[in-house]
Amino acid sequence: MKELIEYIALSLVDDPTQVIVKQERGGGGKVHLELRVAKEDMGRVIGKSGRVANAMRVLLRVAAAREGKQVTLDVAEPR
Repeated sequence: MKELIEYIALSLVDDPTQVIVKQERGGGGKVHLELRVAKEDMGRVIGKSGRVANAMRVLLRVAAAREGKQVTLDVAEPR
């Protein structure tokens, strides 16, 4: 699932070296992913009214459901 988000994010951004996806496992088959991109690419990843980020979350939920897991995705503010 981490690879799915990396693939999507790398295809959206101008600076692929700044794409970082962190994965944390929780109890009960829950997984939390955090996506970080360059400040200039935040608009591309979030999209108008959050549509791109929400589409990424939907794809992630479908992939996780096939494996019997629950996944959350956060797009973190760049440092």
